[in-house]
Formats: sequence, C-alpha cells, structure tokens
Amino acid sequence: MTEKCKICLIRDMAEKADIYEYVKRTRAMLSDADRASDELYEERLDVCKECSSLLAGTCLKCGCYVEIRAALKSNGCPIKKW
Repeated sequence: MTEKCKICLIRDMAEKADIYEYVKRTRAMLSDADRASDELYEERLDVCKECSSLLAGTCLKCGCYVEIRAALKSNGCPIKKW
C-alpha cells in the first residue's frame, strides 16, 4: 500500500483536479491590483509546503485552501509565516 502525502498542495493531488480548477478560476478572477504576483504567490506556497499545519491543501489553523489565501495580495498567513 502506498501512503499519500498529507503535506501537499491541491495542484499536486491528481484526484483533486476539480478543486484545483476552482482555485485557478478564483485566482484569475482577481483584479491585477488585488492578485499577488506570480513570484509572491509561489513564495507563499513554498512556505506553506514546509508548514506542519498544511493538510491536503488546507491550512489546519484557519481552514482555508492555501492556494486561494496566497492568491490575494492583502492576505496573510494565520500564523504569520508570510
């Protein structure tokens, strides 16, 4: 039996493709003024991927999908990691 990684992003979970499409659409709908740059977005996700509070794309501290929280420029990490 193969264990599934519990600390990963939605985009890394093949069975969650429909949710990841929602994430991509949500990010695309944000205005340029509100959307985090691609660089900032990826920096934030890199921090999340190393966090023990990440479980299957969800932050255990606040319950959000981290890929959506990271997309909005004005958002921050609930435990101040970014």
